[in-house]
Amino acid sequence: MSAEEKGVRMRNFSPWSQWVSRLNDTEQVDPLPWDEWSVIEPWRERCRHRLEKLLSPTLSTVPLDFEVTESVTCDGYRRDRVVFDTEDTMSVPAYLLVPTDRRAPGPALLAIHGHGPGKSLLCGLVTDETPNGDFAHQLAQRGYVVLAPDLRCFGERADWLPPDHYGCDTNLVHAVMAGWSPLTQNLWDLARCLDVLEGHPMVDQSRIGVCGLSYGGTLSLFLAALDERVSVAIVSGFFSSWGDAHKIPFNMCGSQVLPGMLGQLEHVDLGALISPRPLLIESATDDPWFPVATAKSSAAQLRSVYESFGAADALVHDVFVAGHQWHGDLAYPFLERWLRGKPTDHHQSWTVPS
Repeated sequence: MSAEEKGVRMRNFSPWSQWVSRLNDTEQVDPLPWDEWSVIEPWRERCRHRLEKLLSPTLSTVPLDFEVTESVTCDGYRRDRVVFDTEDTMSVPAYLLVPTDRRAPGPALLAIHGHGPGKSLLCGLVTDETPNGDFAHQLAQRGYVVLAPDLRCFGERADWLPPDHYGCDTNLVHAVMAGWSPLTQNLWDLARCLDVLEGHPMVDQSRIGVCGLSYGGTLSLFLAALDERVSVAIVSGFFSSWGDAHKIPFNMCGSQVLPGMLGQLEHVDLGALISPRPLLIESATDDPWFPVATAKSSAAQLRSVYESFGAADALVHDVFVAGHQWHGDLAYPFLERWLRGKPTDHHQSWTVPS
């Protein structure tokens, strides 16, 4: 006989168990109508409104005051350390990689790091156990202009903390007290990174992409959904669903969440806001943080949206056998097709069915 049958009141002392219970009871207020083309555009407008509301308040633009502080000749490109302002009280350090043979405006990428050393890992200045962690370096060697910034709380932007404190979560505490979201602030910084790339003489403004792994995948997905200047997006090691990712108690961090987002916005919703622009998703079969089965299900729903636009080939889901890492096997040819080609190559088939 169970405790309930015996009339024993069940009590819970675990905050996490309470969150799981509430998560299980959460329903999407306005789920993506992925199989109904006739209503997708009104839904996308509502979804954009929800996203903007969740990200509020907005920040104010300030002059970038861009400067180069160091230049280093590398294998096939020049690496500049650059600094620019995004708020009146905040600056961003970044590495700008410019191929040495670039003579005219061409394709560029904003490369976004995950948890770890920051931009130095992406540019090959430091290493860790993650395969292909230097994907910004690899992209520059393939001929792309690449901007790799440090996100808040990482690299040169990491504050000193005692060992029992985690930067993203500590920063969230301060942000909540001030009425801000760290995710909103980082997305603001990344939008200003797009400003930097747009203003570079060797960058074609119509061919700017974004790519990121893990936490960088989070931001790549959000940024591409928010900012249509992103013409191509690579989301690695993230795309699945908030619900399944949230079921791992130590998975999410203070830099990846928005107040009240559960039930309001899903990964596939953000993908639908990106459509029909080219999007490649990388999912590892042995990724413990973002289950591949959920990634496949969400990507299948998203594919229906791309098919509605007549742009099925602009969505690629690369499922590969490995752990949580950047893959690149399909991403590099995907970028060759959609970003390096003429700007009109990937727009001519994007027509709304009559």
